Amino acid sequence: MPISTRPKETRKLYFWFFPTTGAVDEELVIWLNGGPGCSDLEGLLQENGPFSWQTGTFKPVPNYYSWNNLTNMIWVEQPVGTGFSQGTPSARSEEDVAEQFLGFLENFIKTFGFENKKLYVTGESYAGVYVPYIVDAMYKKNNKTLFDPRGLMIYDPVLSPYVIQEQIAAAAFVDYWAHLFALNQTTMDRLHSTADKCGYTRYLNENLLNTSVECDVWTVIFEAALLVNPCFNMYQITTTCPVLWDVLGFPGSFTYLPEGAQIYFNRTEVQDAINAPRTNWEECSSIDVFPQGDSSDPSSWKVLPRVIDKNERTIIAHGLLDFLLIPNGTLLTIQNMTWGGQQGFRTKPFEPFVVPYESQGTMGVTHTERKLTWMEIQSSGHMVPLFQPVVAYRQLEYLIGRINKL
Repeated sequence: MPISTRPKETRKLYFWFFPTTGAVDEELVIWLNGGPGCSDLEGLLQENGPFSWQTGTFKPVPNYYSWNNLTNMIWVEQPVGTGFSQGTPSARSEEDVAEQFLGFLENFIKTFGFENKKLYVTGESYAGVYVPYIVDAMYKKNNKTLFDPRGLMIYDPVLSPYVIQEQIAAAAFVDYWAHLFALNQTTMDRLHSTADKCGYTRYLNENLLNTSVECDVWTVIFEAALLVNPCFNMYQITTTCPVLWDVLGFPGSFTYLPEGAQIYFNRTEVQDAINAPRTNWEECSSIDVFPQGDSSDPSSWKVLPRVIDKNERTIIAHGLLDFLLIPNGTLLTIQNMTWGGQQGFRTKPFEPFVVPYESQGTMGVTHTERKLTWMEIQSSGHMVPLFQPVVAYRQLEYLIGRINKL
């Protein structure tokens, strides 16, 4: 679908839409993966779509907690340069990405008759940047026939400079999960000494943004963890050897394709069957989706507050086993945001997050103030709908108003 109404528009985004199988047909929920430049077909195939093909498994199976059980769902490969999307990337800012996405969405809505739908935008990782900018752009359009945003939900999101979400909370994260990292005392002493010297143990009291090499405790931890566990996975720190193969060929040292295996969306018969262009599909693009750089603030903590104030509901959720973006780093970001006329949460999050399905029970912590809900998810890494699909299903129910309390 083109990103504009220009007759000769060559930039097009690939999407996969699934209508709801439920009784309510008044919303459209959008899912975006991150990167930047990582495909939403990962979300479709391995997280919250109607079928699931997990790492190390022979074939896809039905996903009984697919989000289209609740609502209309669309997965979109964006920005231009991602997955099966076509054309030359031209975005120079997050505002450009949002404008191009709304150009696509307007064409989708008019083509398939989706006017006057409640819109919810969701995603994970770098979509923590995409999503607030896109929702903010929807409000600026002031056209509820096409764009009527009601809320957003972002998992393990990029919200602020990485020094906040990675570095500051890194030493404390290792302390908490010491039995999993199993680092020697010399390394631990070095981490604590560096964290003290660089001001990380004082958190953000002095608004420290020191990213010099000597203050990079995150990389020290990552390299030391690989010595202890060669299959250490920053996305899910409980991962151990052997490495499981991934049918999507996710990039990184912890995944591989066994001999004779193919990346699923690179198979020509698959591309033909799903009406995709014949191309070299990559889960995370080797093409720079910001070829001339990103001139906007690459984090979203300045845009998100005004979006929270306008939304009916906003959810920020975080897997506790994520080392790529650390939960306390995200919570620190929230504590330094001002929305609803106040800065941060006034009360420490502590309420149990209970999931009633499959005898899940208490799955973490939840807390809501001034229309913003924070959730910490147990037994989950970076991709919450992948590691805890039942939990993610419950969160979607809350976002779109199927339930009024968690």
